[in-house]
Amino acid sequence: NVDDCWAGYRMANGSIHADPTTFPSGMKAIADYAHSKGLRFGLYSDAGNKTCAGRPGSLGYETIDADTYAGWGVDYLKYDNCNNDGISPLERYPVMQKALNDSGRHIFFSLCEWGVDDPATWAGAVGNSWRTTPDIKDNWDSMILRAVLNEPLWPYATHYGWNDPDMLEVGNGGMTTTEYMTHFSLWCLMKAPLLVGCDIENMSA
Repeated sequence: NVDDCWAGYRMANGSIHADPTTFPSGMKAIADYAHSKGLRFGLYSDAGNKTCAGRPGSLGYETIDADTYAGWGVDYLKYDNCNNDGISPLERYPVMQKALNDSGRHIFFSLCEWGVDDPATWAGAVGNSWRTTPDIKDNWDSMILRAVLNEPLWPYATHYGWNDPDMLEVGNGGMTTTEYMTHFSLWCLMKAPLLVGCDIENMSA
């Protein structure tokens, strides 16, 4: 999943384009490369005017962005919650849901509003997963706190929708091997998405 800061600018017609300095070949080329390696390709956007890092957001551009992502071959969309003009996520997120559904491509929709508005209680009708916690850090206390926050929400996890206490930190170096094994096991027990959060080029077989 390519996180925040990939987006560069919008054209006059509203279409989004990658930062030409960081991604001179564009996002479709990266998606094609990921697919050639047998991987799925994920991308980030935000249900606000700007992303958390100040790049162009998708609020008001949901349809054109969803169609663009589909054309690029995106498989997964992480949809953040910054710079949202105070509009309820229950109003903003379903707009992107419809746009993705109408795009002609199956794109996994990951809502990321950090658990602020109790997404476990409503997001199952909108997306495929929903963040239930603030961002995780690569240390034991941060990991355990997210497990504690996420655990009571187990009744809302189903076979088609998942509580998301954030990505796995396994392999990043901030915890011991035993702590990483605990981290991975807890996420499995909670039916949490198992999103690799380390550098896959340095993963052992």
